Amino acid sequence: MATLILFNKPFRVMSQFTDSGNGKTARATLADWIDIPHVYPAGRLDFDSEGLLLLTDDGQLQHRIASPRQKMPKTYWVQVEGDITDEALDRLRAGVLLKDGKTRPATAEKIPEPPLWPRVPPVRFRESVPTSWIELTITEGKNRQVRRMTAAVGFPTLRLIRYRIGDWTLDKLEPGQYNKLAVHVPAAPARPRRPQRAGRGGSSNKTRRTN
Repeated sequence: MATLILFNKPFRVMSQFTDSGNGKTARATLADWIDIPHVYPAGRLDFDSEGLLLLTDDGQLQHRIASPRQKMPKTYWVQVEGDITDEALDRLRAGVLLKDGKTRPATAEKIPEPPLWPRVPPVRFRESVPTSWIELTITEGKNRQVRRMTAAVGFPTLRLIRYRIGDWTLDKLEPGQYNKLAVHVPAAPARPRRPQRAGRGGSSNKTRRTN
């Protein structure tokens, strides 16, 4: 069994246990909230983003969650500047061309404002510009991808909360709270063995080692 931590990462908390330093005031880290030995983040969540961060003590599970090859879906609630249009949502669904390549197709829907905790400090608004919320699900993890996607379609992100990773969600977790789960990790499939080479006059007892 593997240990899995579901953590609601607050705003302006680093998704690591130490601050490598940026020459300024020390930043909050996971160590300020989680006192469980030998667990490590499975993936990352930006310093200025909030929501679900998974941690585990199992390398295989960590890989399954974080590896781009696994294409584990991640769902975000995103507050954007402006009243987002159907055209912009269609562009998000089709994939957006960014500097490091086109994003995979995503699911994107306009949603009512979700029932969330107040952010500290609060989001800065412009009285003359409305805001709206979308639910965006992606299956990759480019650097600051969601923020770049919404900016590319003309609606900059104001607030970003990751709600779901795979089957795990933020439900009933307040900022700074976590749930500790025991998860069964199926064994990795064994590699097929190469057939033995027959020698002269019969079969050989030697096998090739596979790497």
